Amino acid sequence: MKLIPAYLKYRARMIVICIFVTGIFSSSYLLFDMPEIAVLYPLLLTLATGIILMAIDYVFFVKRHEKLRSTSDELPLPKNTLEEDYQLIIRKLEEESRISKMESSESYNDMVEYYTVWAHQIKTPIASMRLNLQSEDTPVSRKLLGDLARIEQYVEMVLTFLRLGSDSTDYLIKEYDIDDIIRPCIRKFSSDFINKKLRLEYEPVGYSVITDSKWLSFIIEQVISNAVKYTSEGAVKIYMPEKGLLLIEDTGIGISPEDLPRIFENGYTGFNGREDKRASGIGLYLCRRIADNLGHRIYAESCEGEGTKMYLDLRSKKIGVE
Repeated sequence: MKLIPAYLKYRARMIVICIFVTGIFSSSYLLFDMPEIAVLYPLLLTLATGIILMAIDYVFFVKRHEKLRSTSDELPLPKNTLEEDYQLIIRKLEEESRISKMESSESYNDMVEYYTVWAHQIKTPIASMRLNLQSEDTPVSRKLLGDLARIEQYVEMVLTFLRLGSDSTDYLIKEYDIDDIIRPCIRKFSSDFINKKLRLEYEPVGYSVITDSKWLSFIIEQVISNAVKYTSEGAVKIYMPEKGLLLIEDTGIGISPEDLPRIFENGYTGFNGREDKRASGIGLYLCRRIADNLGHRIYAESCEGEGTKMYLDLRSKKIGVE
């Protein structure tokens, strides 16, 4: 029944023509002063025939509508020249779309290949600079080592951003001890904790999680990086308030109420990020994308000036073990 208005609109021109022609014949009969029955009888007969024919046509209309809706790969055979023309337009659009997708895919693959090569090339001078700086222990060398660590983090962020858009991402899903993932992440920021005189409160949580260690490490590193960056004094705590729920808590500047709902949006930096000038607004966006892909959940609680709590729920298991 819901298709009746669509059908009436589809056949509106034909219906108007039929009514117009019927009116002309009725008027002709009346002009010759014929009995009313002689006019009324053929008029009712024509009307009844028209309704029956419209009902039959409506049934064919519904069937064709359902067939078109259920068709996935091939178009049905055209019934007339206009349908042939429409199908020709559709095929042209499909071909243009296919060519556009192919060109876009080739362009994307070229870009990924270029940045992948660039990332590996830039790691060579970074490693050389690190070796040179590690040979001396001065305030300047320690600061430069911290800057190098941030450069490496930004390079890895670029690669992560590109890989997430790829059709084939190198996930290796299996069961890991979460402590074996957390410890290397903490070691990467050991110099930052020392330079800023921040306390690290971490005790092994002893929890096994089904995940990908490399991608989960990216999330944890990004959250620890933000905690250290926006905390000038106090501590960063890493613990599980309940089984399977990892919490990374800091005593930093916190997040304003208007910024909190949007911190996982792509490119959104918020007030603190705009003040910092170095924030890209991509880190937490990537964390959310990766967490979704891994079947985890990441969310935050924060009060401005009172620190931030970043929760990583590892209990979700949408993906199986390889």
